[in-house]
Formats: sequence, structure tokens, C-alpha cells
Amino acid sequence: MFEDIIATVVFVRDLAGSTAFYRDTLELLLLEEDATSSTFRLNAGCLILLSAEGAADLLNTDASALRLDGAPRGLLAASVKNVDAAYEELTAKGVSFFRPPTDQPWGLRTAHFADPEGNLWEINQPIAANK
Repeated sequence: MFEDIIATVVFVRDLAGSTAFYRDTLELLLLEEDATSSTFRLNAGCLILLSAEGAADLLNTDASALRLDGAPRGLLAASVKNVDAAYEELTAKGVSFFRPPTDQPWGLRTAHFADPEGNLWEINQPIAANK
């Protein structure tokens, strides 16, 4: 079902400070940034720093559910051929989603769920591939 893990998303409390660390200290190439995220280039994908507010909006949950003061949290994003079909298949297997398949303004159709340990996952495909 999954084809590739295309992004590593790390939720952060201090986006500006974290962006400076990854850009200036680790010398990662900053591809883009906005009010809630910073995206860096990795070999086969990207690392995205996402503010708690941005993460809460994306996952349709309250920021406190992200437990940023507890164990490290993040989101693994995997591409699939058809988000809607994968959503139906996983739902039939008992997976509960935070958000059903949704077209995002950055050009991906996404759906989000957690594994039994609470690790967050996104399945996605380019919006054009669903037409």
C-alpha cells in the first residue's frame, strides 16, 4: 500500500528558534517557510518543522493533544496511489482517522491517523492523481 515515506514532520513550540537551528547550525537547505512551518531539503524527501498551531489545524485536534511537553511527537507522511481507497481499506481494518481524505492547498490529498503507539501518520497523493 505505502510507496514511499516522503517527509518527516517535527512539531515544535518555537518555530523561529528551531528554524534557525536547522538552517544555521545543521546547515540544512531551507526550501520555504511560512507562519506555521519551515521546510528543509533532505536527500529523498524533506524535513518539515510545524508549529503546534499548524499541527493542530492540520490534524483537526487541539494543540494540547500533541503533547509537546511530553515524549517527542512527529508525523510520518507516506505516499499512496489513491488516498480514498487506502482510507477505506484502513478504516475497514479498524484504523481511526483524525481527518478523512482532504484536499490541501499545497497540492496533496491527505488523511491522518495514529498507530497503536500514538505515532502520527499521513497518507497522501497529489490532488491531480485523484481526478
